[in-house]
Amino acid sequence: MAPKGKKNAASSTPQEQPPKWPPFKLLVPRSPLSLKEILPNQIVTIPNFWPSSLCKTYVSFLAGLPLVTTPGKPKKGEAVRVNDRFQIQDASFAKRLWEETGLKDVVMGNVQADDGLQLNHEIRTQLWGGEVVGLNSNIRIYRYNKGQFFDQHYDDSNNVIVPSNPTDIPARTTWTLLLYLTSQATGCVGGETVFYPEPPTKKVAPSEPIIVDLEVGMALLHRHGAECMLHEGREVLAGEKWVIRSDLCVRKSS
Repeated sequence: MAPKGKKNAASSTPQEQPPKWPPFKLLVPRSPLSLKEILPNQIVTIPNFWPSSLCKTYVSFLAGLPLVTTPGKPKKGEAVRVNDRFQIQDASFAKRLWEETGLKDVVMGNVQADDGLQLNHEIRTQLWGGEVVGLNSNIRIYRYNKGQFFDQHYDDSNNVIVPSNPTDIPARTTWTLLLYLTSQATGCVGGETVFYPEPPTKKVAPSEPIIVDLEVGMALLHRHGAECMLHEGREVLAGEKWVIRSDLCVRKSS
């Protein structure tokens, strides 16, 4: 088990040429999206964010990307991570993922149906850490085969630029976005994302871990940066775990 406080290393040099991602046309028609609160102010999910047919299409496509296996021995201060990954700076895909999937509407509360949280604008802004302006252009693809895992770690917040017209927006990341493409239904056993609540004082016993099982097409959002919870991706025992990763970005105050 990795020592408490290890960081998620996400600073490797991204690939230069974006891939030709499959279209999102299989998302239409779709049922209204809603947010499911797992832990207040820390963890929410969006069940059925992507249909299983689109997840299957993406798994087939992503398997053809030039994935790189992370080194078994991490750099000093980094958590142990054993998986295959692909990383790309792709503002166009980030914009599409934000605007063309319903993610923007459900995060911002711009839905006619119940969004699952029923927050007013002020409280919603506080929840996300500011005015959400889009997703991080740094898109990461993770594949975990049998025996691979991501040990206990924290996710850092980063300063980024969100491309916009007419002026790009200085921003910072506040919440991690994980989109699961596989689960036990597709033959993936294990690989759960587990969060470890920290007691408010040393005299209080730690709470039980919060286990988020994989669901095909489910999006998981969890707070990161200074308020990030210690968490891990458990070892995959069979099959493959596929994840698309980005981050929510909020406007950076001047």
